[in-house]
Amino acid sequence: MGVAFGLLGPVAAWDAEGEPVALGAPRHREVLGRLLVARGRVVPVDRLVADLWEDAVPAGAVGAVRTFVAALRRALEPARPPRQASRLLVTQGPGYVLHAGRDAVDAWRFEGAADRAGAAPPQAAVALWDAALALWRGPVLADFPAARWAAAERARLEALRLHAVECRADALLATGAAREAAVDLEAHVAAHPWREDGWVLLATALDRSGRRGDALQALRRARRTLAEELGTDPGPALARAEAQILKGSPAAAAAQPAGTADGVWARTAAAWDRSVPARSRARLHATAGLLRDLAVTGAHGLEEARAHRQDVVAVAEATGDAELTARIIGSYDVPAVWTRADDPKSAGELTRAAARAAAALAPGAAPALRARLLSVVAVESRADAAADTPPARAAEAPALEPWRARAQHAAGEAVRLARQLGDPALLAFALNGAFMQSFGHCGNCAGRESTGRELIRLSADHQLPGHEILGRLVRLQALAGLGDLDTAEAEAEETDRLAVRYERPLAGVFTSWFRALQTCETDGWAAARPLYTRALETTADSGMPGLAHGAAALVALVPVMRADDALPRPDDFAGLDAGPYQPWLHPLLLAGAGAVDQARRALDRVPRPPHDLLQEALWCVLARTARAVGHEPVLRRARDELTPARHELAAAAGGLVSFGPVEHHLRAADTALTAYE
Repeated sequence: MGVAFGLLGPVAAWDAEGEPVALGAPRHREVLGRLLVARGRVVPVDRLVADLWEDAVPAGAVGAVRTFVAALRRALEPARPPRQASRLLVTQGPGYVLHAGRDAVDAWRFEGAADRAGAAPPQAAVALWDAALALWRGPVLADFPAARWAAAERARLEALRLHAVECRADALLATGAAREAAVDLEAHVAAHPWREDGWVLLATALDRSGRRGDALQALRRARRTLAEELGTDPGPALARAEAQILKGSPAAAAAQPAGTADGVWARTAAAWDRSVPARSRARLHATAGLLRDLAVTGAHGLEEARAHRQDVVAVAEATGDAELTARIIGSYDVPAVWTRADDPKSAGELTRAAARAAAALAPGAAPALRARLLSVVAVESRADAAADTPPARAAEAPALEPWRARAQHAAGEAVRLARQLGDPALLAFALNGAFMQSFGHCGNCAGRESTGRELIRLSADHQLPGHEILGRLVRLQALAGLGDLDTAEAEAEETDRLAVRYERPLAGVFTSWFRALQTCETDGWAAARPLYTRALETTADSGMPGLAHGAAALVALVPVMRADDALPRPDDFAGLDAGPYQPWLHPLLLAGAGAVDQARRALDRVPRPPHDLLQEALWCVLARTARAVGHEPVLRRARDELTPARHELAAAAGGLVSFGPVEHHLRAADTALTAYE
């Protein structure tokens, strides 16, 4: 219902827009806190009375509780009609129950994040622990520190928080970040000096930072503190830590910077630099492989790989060795799920370089190498990235442009060769190209769902985690377009699990968008809006401009396109950069401003939408505009293009937004077209 609740600090609630809800007097907040602590169980009225007035219950206490509940209902559901029963704070049996989803309460989100962090590898775990701890705004139920009903939950959550702080420090140590861990642990043991695990971690962090004396001093402080403040002897963990530090155990030595992954990397890189001749082919191959691995590490890695990839290809071409060039170009088999290129100019250049390399190969060259080049052509020719002439106009009859024909042929030939060779990794790459070229017409979600299933099966059988994540995202998108949101959610959950396990942080960008789409379909635009805000924020820092540029304008279109015959208010889009969607949004905004003649002229010139995940969305936008201003050619073309997608959700095939059933848009177009018959 769009309301979020806070226990990790003062009791709080936020509406669907993320704005604080005015909860009223302290007793109102206490009732809400008590119901949240019950975790979805009924709290009888007499139990509430006893908890709120622990010493002496006043006359009229039951009536007061009912008044508090009524006030909370008004605050939490301000749009609820007066005589309609609450769906959030419900009267049930002898008392009340608060129906809050697991993701709606910060304490429960913290527990879920902690579970995921505990199962994640160290590098990913640090980020997950950071996200979990960031949910804390202060002590649990901070505005009711003496309430007996809150004591058990406060103690439990605080224990989990302290454990999370120590687990985060342990993960930092595992990644070699001992100095950072030491700084945080100093503050931790100062605030919680009775926690032996904290002292052991601090001593370990200091020792691994090269500060053995400080590490031993920390252990002495721990023993003194435990003896003086608690009157207890130190546990065996302190003794073991001291013994290891004093004798410089193999485990401690291995944890020094020289023995961390960073240390091994530095020594190996130095040895490589000394041993491999400058300007050698081995260096070129290694650089290409490094860029491929760099591209999946996150936003910065992807940006760096994209910036340098073209340079590596240019160096390879300059050698004049066609086979070497082909291997360098074909080695970049990074899974790609978004169908708009991050850098269309570079994508076009890479497509042409791959085509040149394929043409220059000897007739008897390895078919696997040729299949890789064809896969590069198919992947990089996504949407109109490989176009060598302007696309046709939307009002014109459809035609197969030459560059699209070449790309589609490349995709089909790559898959054929990969199947023939029986090479799983090559087939996964080729299927990625086939996916990128599966947008020749609207309404192909079923075909892409099949491609996604094959990618998942193939990748799981042959340990190709990056392409398994790709397959699950492809299937998620297709299922969303088909309206099967429950199965799509299962794919989103598995994608998130794999992304944590294999350190693929960018996968979460796409699952966050899907969950906003899903919420919009199930709970409406108001509930989805804050999820879209978060998705946009995440996407802005993702290193994927092909996805991020113009995404805010797509989101702003959602309530417009989901409403029958609605036109946008231009002021709502005044501060938004429509980016690549500007040609199709501009006529609609003109129509919304009442500039009918200008909108018609714009429709005369507008190009057909790119053949990508958002083509149905843009055809729906054109159909809406053409109906509004009476542009028959574009309306007929949009109707014909959308007809194969009749049983899908408009725009949902991209996994980002949904404009509702395509059937509704087609019905409106057919009704408008009867006026021309």
